[in-house]
This record gives sequence, C-alpha cells and structure tokens, in this order.
Amino acid sequence: MLHRLLPLLCAVSALTAAEPVALFSGKDLSGWATPTGTWSAVLSVIVDPANPKTFLATQGTGVLLNSAAAKTVNAVTAAEFGDCQLHVEFCVPKDSNSGVYLQGRYEVQVLDSFGKPNPGVHDCGAIYERWNNTTSKGFEGRAPALNASKPPGEWQSFDITFRAPRFDSEGKKTANACFLKVLHNGQLVHENVEVTGPTRSAKFTDEKPLGPVLLQGDHGAVAYRNLTLTPLSLP
Repeated sequence: MLHRLLPLLCAVSALTAAEPVALFSGKDLSGWATPTGTWSAVLSVIVDPANPKTFLATQGTGVLLNSAAAKTVNAVTAAEFGDCQLHVEFCVPKDSNSGVYLQGRYEVQVLDSFGKPNPGVHDCGAIYERWNNTTSKGFEGRAPALNASKPPGEWQSFDITFRAPRFDSEGKKTANACFLKVLHNGQLVHENVEVTGPTRSAKFTDEKPLGPVLLQGDHGAVAYRNLTLTPLSLP
C-alpha cells in the first residue's frame, strides 16, 4: 500500500511554516554538537593560487569553515528537525567533496563538478546513493537533472524542501522521506524524489521522524554560510 501513497505524499505543499532558524550564528559553533573538530568561523575564503585544492582563509566571522586544507569531523546540529525548507550556501576548492544530510541520513551531494557534461549520482546536487554492504554496491540515488555547478572557489546554493518519513503509532514506517524540491543555484535539479532509507555514509542507519542537519567535513576542505532552516508542517 505504501508505494501507492508515495506520489500523493510527495506532491503535497506546505500547510504552515514556522519562523526560520539560523543554524550558524556566523560567530561560533554554538548550536552544534561536540566534537566540532577544526570547524571554525572565518570572514572569507578564496582558492589558494599556489594550491587550488586548498583555501586561503581570512580571520573574522560569517563563514563556517571545516579546514583550509584538510578534513575533519562532520558538523551536526544539536537540534533535530522534520519537514523543512533548508537554504545552504557552500564553497569548495578544486576536486573537494562534502554533503548536506537532512536528518543526518539523506544526502544532497556537494562536490566540485564544474563543467561536467553528464552529472551522475556522485556529482554536485545529486541525491546520493544508498549502499548494500552485502554486494558492496551502491543503489538508488538520483543524478541532478542538470549540472548547475559553478567553478571551484565560487559560492553556490541549495534550496531544499524536504518531507520527513512518516510512522504510525507503533513506529512502523508508513511513508518514505521525500525531497519535494531541490534547487541548485536557483535551478531545479530534483522534484518529488523519495528516499527509501539512509544514503551512504549517513550518521544513522535507522529512520526517525526527527533528525539533525549534518555537514560532511571528512572528505576535504569546504565552507558554508547562510544556513537557514524553516520548519514546515506537511500533511
């Protein structure tokens, strides 16, 4: 019965929206769970001309940086969320890799994919694949409808409308999580894409009504800013 309900569930629009929540104050890691590794606030980042796979950072506030040249732990919000609209701005140097996980489970990929003609499930803007430990192969995943990536070192954005999975009174899942809409730099790359379970490298292997936002910090240098989440109430 679940599969018959999914098209309807994924197509619904928000009934009500709460006040937007700034996930990053711009100043420090308050509101983020420990450990926070080397994540810190800086004023700005630019690609290092001497090594385009790294950043040069300027001291100050406003930008959340995991590391100018390396990698660290993933950043996880202390608060948990369900249905939401999430605005994220990000910047990567050449060949770097990160990801934005809704509920710490469902990833929209961040990657230097500039200029790639046929983006796949591992490219920027993709809903990342799930993983089968038995076969050691990925499955599902959804490539972006188009490559909206900017060159490394330029700021980019995601605007994600997400519907959390649903559960009955006994905890049985009655509807999958669904990316109702994903915009990459203002261009529509996904619409009504359900996710049957946590994607690869998720923080959690189970599914729940609520979960944190996770920023992947263990794959390379990445910077984020203007992280704003608006909680929604969807039917």
